[in-house]
Amino acid sequence: MKKIVLFLFAATLSFGIEAQVKTPQPSPASKIEQVIGLTDVAVEYSRPSMRGRTIYGNLVPFDKLWRTGANKNTQITFSDDVKIEGKEVKKGSYAIFTKPGKENWEVIFYSDTENWGTPREWDDAKVAAKATVKATAIPFKVETFTLMFSDFTMDSAKLNFIWESTEAAVKIEVPAKKMALASIEKVMAGPSSGDHYRAATFYKETGDFAKAKEHIDKAIASRKEPAFWMHRQQSLIYAKSGDKAGAIKAAQTSLALAEKAGNADYVKMNKDSLAEWGAK
Repeated sequence: MKKIVLFLFAATLSFGIEAQVKTPQPSPASKIEQVIGLTDVAVEYSRPSMRGRTIYGNLVPFDKLWRTGANKNTQITFSDDVKIEGKEVKKGSYAIFTKPGKENWEVIFYSDTENWGTPREWDDAKVAAKATVKATAIPFKVETFTLMFSDFTMDSAKLNFIWESTEAAVKIEVPAKKMALASIEKVMAGPSSGDHYRAATFYKETGDFAKAKEHIDKAIASRKEPAFWMHRQQSLIYAKSGDKAGAIKAAQTSLALAEKAGNADYVKMNKDSLAEWGAK
C-alpha cells in the first residue's frame, strides 16, 4: 500500500512539473490595437519566420488560399461599421484570408473566425468583403511576417501585409467625420434626459435635494416618452425635499405608467409610498 501511495505521489509530482514547462513558439502570437479616426481596430495573428525558406510561390503557393500567418485564423475586429476598399463591412470580428499572387493579392474578410488554418468547407455567404490589391516588391528582406497600419488620415488607414520582399495593403475607411459631427451636435444640444436623471439620483444620494429636484424635473421634461422609473425617482426626491403633494402626484403618475407597462414591482412600490404619504 505504501509503495502505491509513493508511486501516485511521484506521478502527480511529475505531471505537475510537466504542466509547467513553457517553450518559445516558432510563430509567436501578436496583437495590434489601433484607433483609426474614432474607431477601435484590433488584429490578432501569429508570426511565422522565413528561417532560410522561400516564402511566396513555395511555402505559400501563389493564388492559393492562405491563412495569412500561422496557427489560428488571423482575426481583425472593428468597433464600428467600416469600408474596406470601398466595400461596406459591419462592425465585429472577421478572419483574414488571402490569395497571394505574383502581381496582385486577393484579401478576404470572412465572418467565421473559428478555424485553425483555412476552413474545411468554404462558404461564400460568410465573405463580408473581398478586395484585389497590388503586390509591391520591397528592396530588403523581412524575416518575420508582419501586419501593420500605415497612411493614416482623419478617416482611413491601410493595413499592410509584409513578409520576405513583398508588401500588400488594403485601405480601411471609418465613419470618423459622421461620428465627430454627431458628438459635436450632442454636446452642443446640452445634457440629455439620461444625464439629468443620473445627476438627480447622485444629488439625492448625497443629500442635495434642491439640485436633485431640479435635475429630475429636467430629465422628465426632456424625455419624449414618459417613464415610470423616472416618475418614481421624482416622487422620492419630492418626498425627501418636503413636497408631499408633489411626491404623491409623481407616484400616482408612476403607478399608472407601471400598471400600463405591466411592471408589478413598481406598482407595489408606488402603492406602498402612496399609502405611507396618506394619499387618498
